[in-house]
Amino acid sequence: MQIDRPFSQGAQLLHLRTKGRGFYQITSNVIAFVNATKIDTGLLTLFCRHTSASLLITENADPDVLKDLEAALARLAPENARYLHSNEGADDMPAHIRTALTQTHISIPVIQSMPTLGAWQGIFLYEHRHFPHDREIAMHLMGQS
Repeated sequence: MQIDRPFSQGAQLLHLRTKGRGFYQITSNVIAFVNATKIDTGLLTLFCRHTSASLLITENADPDVLKDLEAALARLAPENARYLHSNEGADDMPAHIRTALTQTHISIPVIQSMPTLGAWQGIFLYEHRHFPHDREIAMHLMGQS
């Protein structure tokens, strides 16, 4: 993962090369970004700039949670359905459905220079395509020192 130089004090792009479908924890990258801004209290926004990947806050302790999420979304957006949109392969339209069912942006309060995540929460990029992709997440923090 790579973080660009800041656009301004409170905005950066996080670049991530995925290895294909799956969950990529970005919590430590987000915390590093928040710490670098020197903002004590504010609102952090994360935005995934893609239509076949999304963002999730979910449990980061038990890997079975991620397996169950993947299985549930596979049932909701199967690859063997007859979709009209299939330009980029069998995982293309299911990836768009998975993105629509999850989220492309997250807002997290920042208190005492830390995202206010719960004890078991982690922030994940969720890659919906089978093959590797370059992904970008815009990170923006507004607040006061």
